[in-house]
Amino acid sequence: MEIILASGSPRRRELLESFRIPFRVFVPEVTELEQGVDFRTVAVSNAELKADAAAEVFPDALVIGADTVIELEHSILGKPSGRENAEQMLLRMSGRSHNVVTGVCMACRNRQIRICFADVSKVFFKEIGLETIRHYMSLVNVMDKAGAYAVQEHGELIIDRVEGSVNNVIGLPVERIAETLRLNGLL
Repeated sequence: MEIILASGSPRRRELLESFRIPFRVFVPEVTELEQGVDFRTVAVSNAELKADAAAEVFPDALVIGADTVIELEHSILGKPSGRENAEQMLLRMSGRSHNVVTGVCMACRNRQIRICFADVSKVFFKEIGLETIRHYMSLVNVMDKAGAYAVQEHGELIIDRVEGSVNNVIGLPVERIAETLRLNGLL
């Protein structure tokens, strides 16, 4: 069965490639939810929107939709609106932990397959000040990243530790996806 990754994220593509899972990329146009009942619901709902839109185009393929959100103190942090907003986000996370939630939906319309879940990792930030934040921002393009950081890009400057899947923090819990595909005879 053909696998379609319903995402334009280069990080998600690299993660899926690292597990040697053959796939094609299709980027659906959807309007994502930004807030909701809780962060898991938002992430899974957005993953479902992406998977459903791609499944309309590829009804015989297994489509994987994903959405990653960052939850800090019961609010969702998205991508920064500007450099000042990015600094504020990173300052808010300084010395604290937050949850990174990736919602995943795997669906095939014609075979009536639908498997959705949320994977949660906890990220602990170091105590960081503006000098460290500005240095980090000089090394990493933070503008296209939820929470204004990337664990895989100089994360050692700002992150103390991660509990759970680091790949989930990057944007795709590929270990869990591969296991789910194998357990359901889809891989």
